[in-house]
Amino acid sequence: MNARSDLPNNSLPFSRNPSPDTNPLETSEWLEALEAVVRTEGHERALQLLRLLEQQAQQLGIVANIPPYSAYRNTIPVEHEGVYPGNLEIEERITSIMRWNALAMVARANSAYGELGGHIGSYASAAEIFEVGFNHFFRGNDDAGGGNNGDLVFFQPHSAPGVYARAFLEGRLSEQHLANYRQEVGGEGLSSYPHPWLMPGFWQFPTGSMGLGPISAIYQARFIRYLQHRGLATEAFNAERRVWGVFGDGEMDEPESIGALTLAAREQLDNVTFIINCNLQRLDGPVRGNGQIIQELESLFRGAGWNVIKVLWGSDWDPLFARDTTHSLLRAFADTPDGEYQTLGAKDGRYNFERFFGRAPELRALVEQMSESEIDRLKRGGHDFRKLHAAYRAAKAHKGAPTVILAKTKKGYGMGAAGESRMTVHQQKKLDVDALKEFRDRFGLPLSDDDVAALRFFRPAESSVEMAYLRDRRAALGGALPKRRREAPPLPMPPLASYANFALHAEGKEMSTTMAVVRLFSGLLRDKVVGPLVVPIVADEARTFGMANLFRQIGIYSPHGQTYEPEDAGSMLYYREAKDGQLLEEGITEAGALASWTAAATSYSVHGKPMLPFYIYYSMFGFQRVGDLIWAAADQRARGFLLGATAGRTTLGGEGLQHQDGSSHVVAATVPNCRAYDPAFACELAVIVDHGARAMLERNVDEFYYITVMNENYAQPSLPAGVEEAVIKGMYRLPRSAAGRGMGASIAPASASASAQASAQASAPAAVRLLGSGTILREAIAAAELLAEEWNVESDVFSVTSFSELAKDAREVERWNRLHPEASPRTSHVASLLSGTAPIVAATDYVRAYPQLIAAYVDAKFTALGTDGFGRSDTRTALRRFFEVDRHHIVIAALAALVQDGALPAEKVTEAIARYSLNTECASPWSV
Repeated sequence: MNARSDLPNNSLPFSRNPSPDTNPLETSEWLEALEAVVRTEGHERALQLLRLLEQQAQQLGIVANIPPYSAYRNTIPVEHEGVYPGNLEIEERITSIMRWNALAMVARANSAYGELGGHIGSYASAAEIFEVGFNHFFRGNDDAGGGNNGDLVFFQPHSAPGVYARAFLEGRLSEQHLANYRQEVGGEGLSSYPHPWLMPGFWQFPTGSMGLGPISAIYQARFIRYLQHRGLATEAFNAERRVWGVFGDGEMDEPESIGALTLAAREQLDNVTFIINCNLQRLDGPVRGNGQIIQELESLFRGAGWNVIKVLWGSDWDPLFARDTTHSLLRAFADTPDGEYQTLGAKDGRYNFERFFGRAPELRALVEQMSESEIDRLKRGGHDFRKLHAAYRAAKAHKGAPTVILAKTKKGYGMGAAGESRMTVHQQKKLDVDALKEFRDRFGLPLSDDDVAALRFFRPAESSVEMAYLRDRRAALGGALPKRRREAPPLPMPPLASYANFALHAEGKEMSTTMAVVRLFSGLLRDKVVGPLVVPIVADEARTFGMANLFRQIGIYSPHGQTYEPEDAGSMLYYREAKDGQLLEEGITEAGALASWTAAATSYSVHGKPMLPFYIYYSMFGFQRVGDLIWAAADQRARGFLLGATAGRTTLGGEGLQHQDGSSHVVAATVPNCRAYDPAFACELAVIVDHGARAMLERNVDEFYYITVMNENYAQPSLPAGVEEAVIKGMYRLPRSAAGRGMGASIAPASASASAQASAQASAPAAVRLLGSGTILREAIAAAELLAEEWNVESDVFSVTSFSELAKDAREVERWNRLHPEASPRTSHVASLLSGTAPIVAATDYVRAYPQLIAAYVDAKFTALGTDGFGRSDTRTALRRFFEVDRHHIVIAALAALVQDGALPAEKVTEAIARYSLNTECASPWSV
């Protein structure tokens, strides 16, 4: 079947059914003329003429369009391949050893311990792809001077056993490590896929979630240019530093895989090369059974502006192409769908002779002197060192655009009847002894029958030529890969007051916390040490978040600078792009912006250059939309700030269901190294940002911060004295004398005397405790005032900056107490603040599961109010009443809790419902 079924046969290159040639003599003259041009003026002139003919054919209406892919053959002609610089015989032996050790690792784990999983077929198909890179192109960081100028390699995750097998030969991993593949709990085990969190000195990039590797690779390549253009990496970077990504053809179905292709072309990232292992098969069957994935991918990448190099056929095919003067091979290739290629790959030489070469006399003539075994040994290009090396070399030499190498392979190559090109190969975890012996014999491995049956790992003697070659090649390329740097030189943060005084001493000034956080990192930008390391990132909402002043202050990064005069050039805040711009404005792509943030947040490890990225975005478009990328960033030990702006379900009035976030804090609480906060006030926000920046820059702590900020303007208090530690722990109590006055505009300002604050706390015990986070804290403060003035109920109000941090601490304390039964019990922060049995009412702008994170760690009755259900458009006041998180519903919840405690009669609640005109018969907000 044709790869482009929407085109007529005569528009496909080398189709089996071309239109009849009505003038063979004229055709011959045209072909001879083209050959003459190539001989006398070279390939470039011939290509120029062909391009002009294409254009003219379209202008004359002969064809509507030209297929955006080339013939089904290698891009690089034989005469341009060059001399292979390595020792093919030794490299083939080393590759065979790695294939065996990778196979043995997976098979042993599954034979001894049940279904631990693992993959044999993927690395079997990609071994040559990896080895050409390892032996000739992938540069490490261990060169003289110790600079960070090695290459960045994104490894196909299912091929991880092969990377471990190489590290075993290099002496970086022991036999015990390999024996503990996928057995990490007891230590000395190897992770299933590339996971920097689990193997922090080994893996550099997590690629186990399919599709995230390609987009991450592109943004890492882009961040290299960003650092170079800003003058931050002139010594540490080398002009040849590049990003290599080895991915699978099936993986390219993921939208993230192709989502940044045009960025790479648009910014001319010729420092990134993709090698797509086109084994034509995904987990359950062909990637494109009825089509041709390689031609499809070529069309995709060419259309996006990439340089495409196809490596489809091995050197054994070269004589056949040389004899094929009628292009019968190309016509047959064009008409063979991938499903059939897989069948041909799984069958022997006789089958291939009959079913492929036997379909036309001219094809049969090409192989009439070949035996069935010779036909069987015809290799695909991805298993040919020479072809791959030529492609790598051409990719590295290409300038002005990124390159993709489409390498055709067989999944399960070398596994014979046990899996080669078979539908079930991805699930193949074990091989019987006969299959293992066949594998040994196929690759000439020096293993006895007992070695094979016992699945013993093989490592040549240290004095062997294989080991010497292995060491020499990596030494020449700068040392072992993959290898991860764990720390960067610590950097001092400026004093908090130097950039956040406006927030620490707000004294009732109105502002939103979104405005406050922008002012915070704008203040940091002015610091001479940390300022250049701040990386503000937005998708396409800089003006929405009040960041337009940064356009002029630090510029928007563009590798091309600004080649036009912006429409708003005459304004104070005009749109300014610059080659050394600091702000990354990514366009409408949350996935791209998050990948960009990850590149900056891992710069300390990848480049030895700590950065401080602030990615600000609509909070709904973070953990819910690109949560998988955030999880991968966590795996990669990212350090930076994610700012969920216009946060909460009721603060973003008018936007509705798909914009109003009520769940991000619940998801954030599931990420172990994410510290998530929902501050109500700018002063709290300043303390959190300063603490996080110091942890990441000064102490090299592998954590990142998620902070929700709102677009609602209200009076901001100054920071109460001595609450900084409690803010970071997640909760502190507001002075009762001020909690119900003026919506918190002056909650015991820092200038208040200690004695005045102590006297405010010395009043009668509270009948109820009110907890609020984010903007809903203000509703809790207002509820406290109503309770006191209208119902004669005293209450304490607590600002909860993080329910998830409180829960983490409480869990740790609970575990310690459980495991140390005879020691003096410890007390968590939440238990110490909320001791006693006075009822607790917790209200947030998020689903009730968020405040309920701490419910199990207090002794009192706990009522959670939240915004469960779908969001909708309306005013903030209407939304808060609808979701039952406004001051009136908080009062009702407090009174109801007191009724259940026997402290109040039930009619008080009925009276309050009537006074506040609440509709008790409407459906619950989480069910409509």
